Amino acid sequence: MREPSLLQDLIDSLRCLPGVGPKSAQRMAFHLLERDRAGGERLALALDKAMARIGRCRRCRTLSEHDVCHLCRRTDRDASFLCVVENPSDVMVLEQATDYRGFYFVLGGRLSPLDGIGPEELGIDQLRERLAEQTVSELILATTTTVEGEATAHYIRGLADEYDCHVTRIAHGVPLGGELEYVDSGTLAHAFAGRRQLF
Repeated sequence: MREPSLLQDLIDSLRCLPGVGPKSAQRMAFHLLERDRAGGERLALALDKAMARIGRCRRCRTLSEHDVCHLCRRTDRDASFLCVVENPSDVMVLEQATDYRGFYFVLGGRLSPLDGIGPEELGIDQLRERLAEQTVSELILATTTTVEGEATAHYIRGLADEYDCHVTRIAHGVPLGGELEYVDSGTLAHAFAGRRQLF
């Protein structure tokens, strides 16, 4: 059995990151210690501050160092649109790739009874409050096309019926510039079933 050391502790700690195995963690640790100690110190400080100060926005549940995130504080956004996403990273992606100017609600996952994730864990009561307190004309569901993501979208669709708001689902299917022969059958079937009229 190996004697515990600071080096091994650093390597083991780096393995908590997604996609980082033992070799990658070891390579990162040696890089920081041998070639970029200043970068390692900046990383340690940034991690320490982020872990201590970043929580969830009380309105939309995205990650924020403030009680209410910068998007929820914006007065130039359209409160009649509410986009439901699974993760805070989805908010960032949509903000960078689209011209959407409504508000968001972050579930923090998707319904998965086998994993013990039910409506309570996803903040559905908080979503219900958002729908009740403001006039949402369109609720946009931007969950994944996994079985759990579809089940989550279906559940929220039923919830939205109580608040008389129009519910839409983001389109899924053939990627822009994609050729049909290279698209997997599940994606192609979903795209074909979701076809719409051309204007």
